[in-house]
Amino acid sequence: MNKKLADDFPIEWEDDHFVTRREFFRFLTLASGGIAFGTAALAAYATLPKDERKFDPAKICDVEDVKPGASLAFSYPRPSDLCILVRKQDGEFVAYNRRCTHLSCPVEYKVKDDKEMLYCPCHNGAFSLEDGSVLQGPPPHPIPRIQLEQRGNELWALGVMKGSH
Repeated sequence: MNKKLADDFPIEWEDDHFVTRREFFRFLTLASGGIAFGTAALAAYATLPKDERKFDPAKICDVEDVKPGASLAFSYPRPSDLCILVRKQDGEFVAYNRRCTHLSCPVEYKVKDDKEMLYCPCHNGAFSLEDGSVLQGPPPHPIPRIQLEQRGNELWALGVMKGSH
């Protein structure tokens, strides 16, 4: 072996696969820094508001279009987002996303034993008409509620609220 080369690189070729302490601690420092940065980024992302997305208001219908104890299908905020407007038997309006949180089957307004609910016929799931919470069946989460506003004789959708609100 060349004397100059051996002085510059004193490690034998057979021992070349070993990691020096310096290389190990350099790797450990970089890996620790990466984990710390990733954790900080994840914590910052977790603090972002998730349920405060802003949507454009959209007219659903006129108040007299839906009688007490009836429902109306509509789309909000996009044409592909199926929703259901229900005029409860007491005359109050509520609206929810129409996709069941189990497998996205369309829910229907149903009255059973004088109890109003949103019913999923696919797997016998049911949601409360009061707050969208799960009453029965396999749905794992509450159904998202559509925020409503009555403007004169018109009903408007203003936004989507996640969970039971």
